[in-house]
Amino acid sequence: MRLNSIGLNAIAMMALVALQGCVPATVEQVRQGPTGIEAHESIVLLGRRHHTGYETEEGFVDCVGNHLRDVAVTSEHDFMDGFYPWFEPRVAPLEPKDLPALLNRPAVKRKIESTGIRYLVWVDGQTNTGDSSGTLTCTISPGGGGCFGFVTWERDSAYEASIWDMKTGKQVGMISSDATGTSYMPAVILPIPLIARVQASACSGLARQLESFLLDAT
Repeated sequence: MRLNSIGLNAIAMMALVALQGCVPATVEQVRQGPTGIEAHESIVLLGRRHHTGYETEEGFVDCVGNHLRDVAVTSEHDFMDGFYPWFEPRVAPLEPKDLPALLNRPAVKRKIESTGIRYLVWVDGQTNTGDSSGTLTCTISPGGGGCFGFVTWERDSAYEASIWDMKTGKQVGMISSDATGTSYMPAVILPIPLIARVQASACSGLARQLESFLLDAT
């Protein structure tokens, strides 16, 4: 029995999905102080932003917030608007160690107290794509065309969250989440990209650990 190009693509896709599987995230934490959060308190997740172009993806910060089920989250946009201009890219701190000087400003402290924000979580990191291997060739002819080949590339998501207690103005811990996976693109007439969902894995791993960290009143 002959298989057409669609059938060959389907077989290739199913085989690679089996190879790809899930992308686990390696999550680690360092506790520097006690935590605990009341029902009327919230947290805010801030991605690193800077006018030079380096920034943590807004979509990743939103993903972590959306995965938190038992902790109230103040949106990054609302926080940025309410605290303008202190957290704008051109003036925002570049490193977690620069936060205390800003958070201890009287105007900033009063604003934080009025909003009920208990923890500020500073998220730093990015998802990067590594070098690819393999070849992919596409042709067009009077009788049709198509692509043939096989390409793979590595993707890595590495993020770190620094957790600051707004009551004390001190850092209480850090959580890192790292996920690495291989993406594939087989092509038998039609190219089929199979993208390793490393960012989603890093997001869910970080969110689970962050929620557990905050709710643990030790």
